[in-house]
Amino acid sequence: MLTVHHLNNSRSQRVLWLLEELAVPYEIVRYQRQSDMRAPKELRAIHPLGKSPVITDAGNTIAESGAIVEYIVDSYGDGRLIPLPRTPERLRYCYWLHYAEGSAMPLLLLKLLFGLMPKRAPALLRPVVRKVCSQALTALVNPQLRQHMAFWEEELSKSPWFAGDEFSAADIQMSFPLEAAAARAGLDQGHPNAMAFLERIHARPAYQRALEKGGPYVVGR
Repeated sequence: MLTVHHLNNSRSQRVLWLLEELAVPYEIVRYQRQSDMRAPKELRAIHPLGKSPVITDAGNTIAESGAIVEYIVDSYGDGRLIPLPRTPERLRYCYWLHYAEGSAMPLLLLKLLFGLMPKRAPALLRPVVRKVCSQALTALVNPQLRQHMAFWEEELSKSPWFAGDEFSAADIQMSFPLEAAAARAGLDQGHPNAMAFLERIHARPAYQRALEKGGPYVVGR
């Protein structure tokens, strides 16, 4: 049976959601973040990098969100949650599937880190670290995030889902960046299409079942 090595409050929540959408049987092995929010060392026994998400299935160990989504959809989807080949929707699907972690999440991670660094710096260095981080956010991170959020907003004005008129696994992949942006980047201000997308995914029964099984999920941390 497919096993999800599930780190609490992490991207692996999307894997649970995808499996619920496809009604794929699976089991969960749970791991708890340490006090510094890092994954526990036990995950290294599953994958050398010790990161989540990671799944094991039929003798295979698959890491990285995009690779996991592709594996599950190819292995268990039977054509569900993926547009037909050689269509405009399939091209959009491929783009958003990889854009989520390749372009969107690095900026959101920088936003999180530059916000945390002043709080964790030694007291004597805190004013300097706060100033450097503030300048980095103002000059580099925030302008790019605004550009990306405007991009999402425009794209979601064309269709309700990222690949087109039908819900797909690309929407599951894109959920994490949008939830993170709503939590810490101001997506809720002036982006009604993006916020409507979040409302639609949160209302899906499979999303709710995944939350029940995965545990508390605070993506803004």
